[in-house]
Order: sequence, then structure tokens, then C-alpha cells
Amino acid sequence: MSLRTEEMDGNSVRDPVIRMSDVSVTYDDGESYVLDGVTVPIERNEILGIVGESGSGKSMLASSLLDAVPDPGQLSGSVEYRPEENESTEVLALEESELRRLRWEEISMVFQGAMSSFNPTMKIKEHFIETLEAHDAIVGVGMDRARELLEDLYLEPDRVLQSYPHELSGGMQQRALIALSLVLEPNVLVMDEPTAALDLLMQQSILLLLQELRAKYDLTMVFITHDLPLVASLSDRLAVMYAFELVEIGPASEVIGSPTHPYTRALLNATPNLNAPLSEMRPVEGKSPAPINVPSGCSYHPRCPLATEECRANHPPDEPVSPGHTAACFHWEEARTEIELNYDGAETGGDQR
Repeated sequence: MSLRTEEMDGNSVRDPVIRMSDVSVTYDDGESYVLDGVTVPIERNEILGIVGESGSGKSMLASSLLDAVPDPGQLSGSVEYRPEENESTEVLALEESELRRLRWEEISMVFQGAMSSFNPTMKIKEHFIETLEAHDAIVGVGMDRARELLEDLYLEPDRVLQSYPHELSGGMQQRALIALSLVLEPNVLVMDEPTAALDLLMQQSILLLLQELRAKYDLTMVFITHDLPLVASLSDRLAVMYAFELVEIGPASEVIGSPTHPYTRALLNATPNLNAPLSEMRPVEGKSPAPINVPSGCSYHPRCPLATEECRANHPPDEPVSPGHTAACFHWEEARTEIELNYDGAETGGDQR
């Protein structure tokens, strides 16, 4: 089951550039789900944050957007890409040659750890040239754009292009990789934990740069991370994943300011908070389930303090919390009063960005 945001009262996406519908990824002949019935539209020019613990299915969601699930995974459902309002392409029906064009030219991806994405024997300039040539782009025009992108990211083009990856700092590598991902002018940029290996100051710096790039190039971004407060400062909407499903989705200010799913509240209570004593931090009790051992009913019920027999027996419906905000929980109203938050700014409903 999943959050069907387009069907919820007051939660309409006006112009989705991508519409994921009932997307699942299975292994072991369908016995193991690593993505389970995810349905979510992605608004044109929005930044959608996807957050959850390690192993919740976030990276598989990112791979599904580009039909890039590694073998022997089986991908099903629909990923509809709409480059223009009156155009539509079913990504999962494309031939391999069409997929190669879609990736980078239409939907591009930045992976975790820039160093693993670069060939250490090639200079940064060679990576740009190789990408441009592989997509039959005019190299001279593309390199002019590469220089502009590097400058947008506060890098010195001459120095960076003539460097090998190991000659750049981690933050410089990551910014160069972002520039490389945008050199073919895609409409959508998918980022899978792009700042995980960086210090807090560099993380915040890159988030600010991404906001500037979104405004300048009319980009749609999907930002995937385990760090809920980090992505909240960047995103227009937040989607929370647990056990390979989306369990809460809504405006970032609401999901942070007044979360309704017990798991979202537990994530916030486990987050370091400068305005709360360390003793008030509470780790999420228990462990998230493995793909071969997802509980029946609500997948979160073994860890949830509000779980009832109803939760153990039935999968919760997608409940409308407010316009644009839904949660898959039988007890979302009770959660707001029974699970106290220690996260600074929560329950205010104000914009945390």
C-alpha cells in the first residue's frame, strides 16, 4: 500500500513531471520486497525530500525512477515522465537505447560518494567530454556550459577541469559531480545521499547551492537522505519511508512542524538537537524489518508504542491529515498527543526552512 497524494482531498499536484504509480521492486521470485507499491507524483520544479533509516528502500526508489534497478531485481508498476504538460513517456517501457538518452539528458542522478563516481585515471575535463560525446552533444557548447555550472557552484573551472579527482577535496568533488550531472541540461536531478560523506558546514553550503541551481535552471529535484532536518531545510515537500513504503508525505514545514506518523515523530526524537539536552534524545526502539520478514498489518507496529490489534492485523489506509498532508496510520491523531516531541520547532506548524 502507498500514499496516493493525487487522490487525497486538497493534496493535488498541479503539474507532475514524474508520476510513480504502484512501483514495486522484488527479489527471490517476488518473495522479497525492497520497494512496495510506492505511488507519488513529483511536481515540476519542486524539491521533494525522501527520508528514512538505512535499508528503508530510499535508494531503490531512486533507481526505479531511471529504470536502473540492478539484476536480478524485478521492477513493476508505472513511472510516467512528462517533459511537457502535453507529453508523456512510460519509462519502464523504454528500450535500452532510449533509456541511455533519458538518463543524463532528461533525468540525471548524483550518487553518494563522488570519488566512486569518477574514474581516478581521468581528469575532470575528460569526464565531461566523455559524457558529452556519449550523448552526441556538441563538445564545445557543452564545455562552455560545464564552466558556467562550475562557476555556479563556486569552483574555479580551469583548476577543477585540469585536476584528477583525488586532487580535489570531498566538497569540491561533490560539486564537480553535480555540475557533470547537469551538463546535458536535464529536467530532473535525483540525488541519493549526495552530502553523506561531507561535514556539516559543507552540507549546508551545498544545500544553498542546490536551491540557487533550482531557481536558475528550473530544475526538479528529488533529494534522498537519512537526515530528516537536513533535507527539511531544502525541500518543498517531504516523504518519509519505512519498510519499503511511504508512510507520511506533506509540505516540509508540516512534516517537521507537526508530524503525524509515529515513525516520523520517532525519527525527530532521535535527531541531535542543540536546544534539548542529550538525555532527551531517544533512539528509535527496535530494528527495521528485512525484506524477507516484513510484518503483516502496519509494518511499523512492532516498534510503535500506539500499536493495537488493528495495526497488527490490517494495513492502515492513507489518512488525510490536512490539505497536502497524508499519513498511513490508524492512530495519527493520537500520535500527536501521546508521542511527545523534543525536536526544536516541532508542533509549531511554522516553516522550518
